[in-house]
Amino acid sequence: MLWLANLLVAVVAALHVYFLVLEMFLWTKPLGLKTFRNSIEKATDSAVLAANQGLYNGFLTAGLVWGLVQDNPAFALQIKTFFLLCVIVAGAYGAATVSRRILYVQAAPAALALILLWLA
Repeated sequence: MLWLANLLVAVVAALHVYFLVLEMFLWTKPLGLKTFRNSIEKATDSAVLAANQGLYNGFLTAGLVWGLVQDNPAFALQIKTFFLLCVIVAGAYGAATVSRRILYVQAAPAALALILLWLA
């Protein structure tokens, strides 16, 4: 069961790499515009804020990867738990303030990973 939990943690980390790329590098490009349903004008005006947001997604990725490569199982559990909770809180906040779909794309996979992690 732990391998499945770790696989899902890795999926959550990979999603956040994808979010980082979208927000830091593709925000004003066609894929970024379509993904976030922005006009080019709105995207251009908010590009610096989006890049900052992308950077935070990179920090979440780094923390999840740190938890996956940590040798001490007890410490690895603490690291993964902390960063998954951060993802869940960020996803819940985004769902409440921006779009409900953030709950399903960001918070739900992290919540499932956390549940599996604690069951393992």
